[in-house]
Amino acid sequence: MKEIDVFLKTVVEGMKAMAQGIEALAEKLDTIKTSRVDEKGKAKPARNAPSKPKKSPAKKVAPKKPVTAAETVLKIINRSKKGVSPAIISEKTGFSRKKVHNMVYKLRKEGKIKSIGKGLYLKV
Repeated sequence: MKEIDVFLKTVVEGMKAMAQGIEALAEKLDTIKTSRVDEKGKAKPARNAPSKPKKSPAKKVAPKKPVTAAETVLKIINRSKKGVSPAIISEKTGFSRKKVHNMVYKLRKEGKIKSIGKGLYLKV
């Protein structure tokens, strides 16, 4: 029983020391916060780290236009000479069967591809 009492007293003393440390940190943070506010109540800008030598600005590259699913499917069909099935398109793109079917339907409606047999598509 005495061992538990001694252990608990040690834990309590440790927690008190931690609480005092936390209070000291809180006071330091308050002084830093108040020192960064000027007399008008506006925050001062933060100090910058030592400046590094500046590099010349990089050349601006035109942002790439996002490639749509229809464009991806059309590229695969355009590369084929004998025609492509939706299963192959799905395999190469990673798109689901439903998405490939929808893209093929859309491209056929737009007149960009044609069907050359059951499940085979070729560019126009």
